[in-house]
Amino acid sequence: MSELRIAIVGFGKIARDQHVGAIAATPGATLAAIASHHGSLPGVPYFTSIEELLEKGPPIDAVSLCTPPQARRAAAVAALAAGKHVMLEKPPGTGVAELDPLIALAAEAKRTLFAAWHSRYAPAVEPARQWLTTRHIKSVHINWKEDVRVWHPGQAWIWEPGGLGVFDPGINALSILTRILPEPVFVTAAELAFPANCQAPIAAKLSLADIDGLPVTAEFDFRQTGPQSWDIAVETDRGQMTLSGGGRRMSIDGNAAAEAPDEEYRELYRRFVKLSDTGVSNVDLTPLRLVADAFLLGKRIIVEPFVD
Repeated sequence: MSELRIAIVGFGKIARDQHVGAIAATPGATLAAIASHHGSLPGVPYFTSIEELLEKGPPIDAVSLCTPPQARRAAAVAALAAGKHVMLEKPPGTGVAELDPLIALAAEAKRTLFAAWHSRYAPAVEPARQWLTTRHIKSVHINWKEDVRVWHPGQAWIWEPGGLGVFDPGINALSILTRILPEPVFVTAAELAFPANCQAPIAAKLSLADIDGLPVTAEFDFRQTGPQSWDIAVETDRGQMTLSGGGRRMSIDGNAAAEAPDEEYRELYRRFVKLSDTGVSNVDLTPLRLVADAFLLGKRIIVEPFVD
């Protein structure tokens, strides 16, 4: 297997905080170029757009799309048409249907399209999934609340149509939920709080269920200050299992059961390298479908304007 030469497209906060270091730490991967309107990295070839990258850039095998979701579909089309493998940061797009042509295009080009649900690679997620396989689940509650000014400073795109608002982090919880539960769930009701000056919600409450009526509730909020909350509590016939820290820690009835350092993005790139070696795609749209259904079913409530 040769080195996978990767270009990052969109060099914002998540690319700087996570992708650069993860690529550097992944055997078989190397950062070959950056295309972005928002800055460069010393020593790495830089281009202002994916079109310029593909026309004038160094040889690359893959692109990692870290742009806002509104720009990902067009960038993915350009990359796949040029014969490159593609990783899509989460959410993979602004809508569910726009991904189907990309999946078909990747298959036709025999290239990998990878929807990167990074929270599924948190260290306690798989132990939680395995623990739940032998239990009867009674209920699930998600409490996913963070300070948007800390985690998304100055990111106006998140409040625009397709930016998802509080579902940008909330979809991480849904990606974990749909990984650890043994049966599919669907949205039954939702309440979405929109700031008066924004096109995306700042908070949301969801009710979900599986085919047997398992009650699942979720609370998402971008207005949390102080300690941040990224927790999923699962009541079973043999105790309560809690995932906290975004899936980094697992406890059973309050007792630590699993914990490890955060290597979510390293695991993503390890997976991307393996997939790219075979040309196989991995695009699970389940978390995005749940968000789309929340918008379809959601009762809209107008709250105070948001000022960053």
